[in-house]
Amino acid sequence: MANEIQLISDGDGLAVIGNATDVERFLVSEGLSSKDLGLQRLKSFVGTGAVVAQAGSEIAANSTRWVQLTRDSAQIVKKYGLRESSKTGLSTGVVKGHKGQIRGFVEFVKGPRSLLTNPAVLANAARLMSQVAMQQTVDEITDYLATIDAKVDDVLRAQKDAVLARMIGVGFVIEEAMTIREKRRGVDEVTWSKVQTAPTTIAETQAYALRQLDALAEKMESKTKIGDLATTAKEAESTVREWLAVLARCFQLQDAVAVLELDRVLDATPEELNGHRLGLKAARQDRLEHISRSTERLVARMNAAAGTANAKVLLHPSQSPAVVQSSNHVATGVHDFHGRLGIESGRQSSETRRWVDAAAEARDKALETGAKGVDAARSLGNETLDRASSVKGKLSNGIAERARRRRGDE
Repeated sequence: MANEIQLISDGDGLAVIGNATDVERFLVSEGLSSKDLGLQRLKSFVGTGAVVAQAGSEIAANSTRWVQLTRDSAQIVKKYGLRESSKTGLSTGVVKGHKGQIRGFVEFVKGPRSLLTNPAVLANAARLMSQVAMQQTVDEITDYLATIDAKVDDVLRAQKDAVLARMIGVGFVIEEAMTIREKRRGVDEVTWSKVQTAPTTIAETQAYALRQLDALAEKMESKTKIGDLATTAKEAESTVREWLAVLARCFQLQDAVAVLELDRVLDATPEELNGHRLGLKAARQDRLEHISRSTERLVARMNAAAGTANAKVLLHPSQSPAVVQSSNHVATGVHDFHGRLGIESGRQSSETRRWVDAAAEARDKALETGAKGVDAARSLGNETLDRASSVKGKLSNGIAERARRRRGDE
């Protein structure tokens, strides 16, 4: 229908469906950036029947854009009062506007719509939205690995553990399957058979990498001497970077497998597509939380070490700043890593306390203490002088009185 925008949200992204001009006007009015969702691919999965045929026709005529939900863009879902289905986990609604008005899409329209009430279309639209979101994460991690110049394969090869060594081969197989998927627009049984055992190897590698970070956090916690802290913190700079790269690669491959898996479920058991999508989403969130707990624990240990170093900067003017610097490098690396995976985190750098600043502070305290001492001495001196004058006066008076009595006796 003209001047109507159909919205679908899965909590991670927002699908905007409608006439190309209307969709563009809506996105511009809300200040949203988007990418093509490719909903036209759903036409072959819709099925048969009059209602289905209408949905297929509408799909072909519409433009479909995908918007990643952030803290700001998530307000759009609230703004237009989209209704969430407990069965599908999707929030849907229709926004009606007026032709030629950029900000005209303000009315929430009730009632059935061919796309939003067709279970097959909704399930497949949700699948595409999940795949687009995960593909974006895959691309983000690719950029991340290029930015930090981490040669993950070199890190894996350097390990003697057989599980880590298998990760290289698993990566090649998954990338091959993704290429085939793009060419044939789906995942057949042959392609899926190549990758269906990959998640086990990836999970074992992820667990190994997390154990390395946990061990490093425990090592930092056990050190109390500044020299030991400086050595361990410096080691952590490069070590943490390598293991974060391995974790990023694990997450990247897990998302790629999930993209393939959704296509395979669509082909084999389409009636289970929505439930499987929700299961993958929950499992993905569990992985994120596990990674977040481990990395944040490490950052907390590094920050504690920085605090210890700052407290002892006067005694260790060269080693203390080195601990703080290494701590900040690790915290910055973890923060960047979290951002690529979509983990919200706050990073607070520990400011290196320079020796001269600490010395100046000690000097000021000494001067303050000295000043208080001088004031106290002055006060005590004055009090002593007063007492001495009083005693002197009393002695003088006593002597004079005794002299008068002696003269009187004479």
